[in-house]
Amino acid sequence: MKIDPQLTAWAPEFASWRQDFHAHPEIAYQEHRTAALVAERLKSFGIEVTTGVGGTGVVGTLRQGRLDRAGGNRAIALRADMDALPMDEANELPYRSQNPGRMHACGHDGHTTMLLAAARYLAETRNFAGTIHFIFQPAEEGGAGALRMIEDGLLERFPFDAVFGAHNDPTLPVGALSASPGSVMAATDDVTIRLTGRGGHAARPHYAIDPLLAGAQIVLGLQTIVARRVDPLCSTVVSICTFHAGSATNVIPETATLSGTVRNLDPATQTRLAVEIPDMIRHLAQAAGVEAEIDYESGYPPVVNDAAMVGVVARAAGTVLDADQIHTDLPPSLGGEDFAYYALHRPACFYRIGQKDGTKGGMPLHHPRYDFNDAILPVGAAIFAAIAAGDLPG
Repeated sequence: MKIDPQLTAWAPEFASWRQDFHAHPEIAYQEHRTAALVAERLKSFGIEVTTGVGGTGVVGTLRQGRLDRAGGNRAIALRADMDALPMDEANELPYRSQNPGRMHACGHDGHTTMLLAAARYLAETRNFAGTIHFIFQPAEEGGAGALRMIEDGLLERFPFDAVFGAHNDPTLPVGALSASPGSVMAATDDVTIRLTGRGGHAARPHYAIDPLLAGAQIVLGLQTIVARRVDPLCSTVVSICTFHAGSATNVIPETATLSGTVRNLDPATQTRLAVEIPDMIRHLAQAAGVEAEIDYESGYPPVVNDAAMVGVVARAAGTVLDADQIHTDLPPSLGGEDFAYYALHRPACFYRIGQKDGTKGGMPLHHPRYDFNDAILPVGAAIFAAIAAGDLPG
């Protein structure tokens, strides 16, 4: 790897920032302490700061020199997420979460630190031309913070030509980077089904209408959506993950409630399934003689990377990493990411940085023993900075 010695020298300080964020996790739209520290550090670097964007979001703006060929001011956005997850931490670390029921189990503490580190480096070196907007976003974990910032005028108040975001990856080794064109993360829809039948004695089922049996038929029926209604080349998952019904072994319950998630990589498939899945549930419920109340919530769209912006990231990463560490053909993930909303409006690239090193950094995301690997903080900062220093196509 080829990292500026200045970033390496600052690495212990970056690690202390990250561990402080880790010890004080805050969930969606409650990132008040985190946002205040981000704003304070950006100001100390001499960067213009705007707070309260989309709730607790922070935007730092840094301008430097040259105009582009069209006579306009080339502008890019670099984005990090700040929120934690509503879960308890199982790690015994000096910097473990001090907030019960709150944990940085997805590495947003590291993403925030990498972008702060890049902002400090760029403010000092001025090794770029145009405008950089550093977006520190709230509420990625289910709260659609990206959408909230856009609705609060992000694109108009802080105009940019392209946007880039990074996520750590515990499945890739330290020093590896994945940036692939097309869909790289999935749409994330949720469905909740409330079934009402007629309760009764389990020994006399013919006097009852069993919502539990109807629910079982719906769980199995929904699997035919993937098997028979979706193009096999369009990866899709329908998972019913909760099923609540009954309270005694000899009572047929009156009601049953099921819920689950629908994931896919194709925007057209997401739109179609939002109609077909509720239709199938209604027909199966009707056949079983139960009433069905269905809440189908369309969540984040798929993250679709622009091929030209993938090239920007690959070239930038090539100034930091060895060529064999840069991957542009790794398979996508069926996890979700609200970075997708930025990509709907501007050419975008969302890339992954490996953090696994032996037994360190390999714990899965959202695991109670997950921890971000501080060794990749200078790597992530250097790649952000290299993207800022590079040229956009066109």
